[in-house]
Amino acid sequence: MPGHRPRRRTAALLLTATALAVPALTSCSDDDTVSSTASKAASAFASATAEAGRQLDDIKGGIDAKSSVSLGDPTTDSDGRATVEVTAENTTDSTRSFGVQVNFKDEDGNLLDATVVTVSDVAAGGTGKGTARSTRDLSGEVKAEVARAVRY
Repeated sequence: MPGHRPRRRTAALLLTATALAVPALTSCSDDDTVSSTASKAASAFASATAEAGRQLDDIKGGIDAKSSVSLGDPTTDSDGRATVEVTAENTTDSTRSFGVQVNFKDEDGNLLDATVVTVSDVAAGGTGKGTARSTRDLSGEVKAEVARAVRY
């Protein structure tokens, strides 16, 4: 199938950097250091979300397909990562693939992680499934949302 498949590596590296920055928040005693570390963590999350968006922007000929994508209920796998089933419905008359950005959030709506998953080669008029997996361990109640989806 022609088109660009989103890369997960760059977003995963950015999110890993964030995961390393967050534990430093609990070991700091200086308010300026805490603020600085929190700012860096927020910046890393913004960068990861931006990278996921760039991956979808790189898809040539992609059409907005957010309304054609749904998510199951998030669960935690044996490695402590949040996972959620992604279902893409292809309403066209030819085989298509989908790039989907899934945001994982806490119960207050704060962004915890973002990832891009590809649901490849969905038959005309059919549905395809994939699994979005967080790039790091997430604790507490985790919610998932489709941030963006592109059909190509």
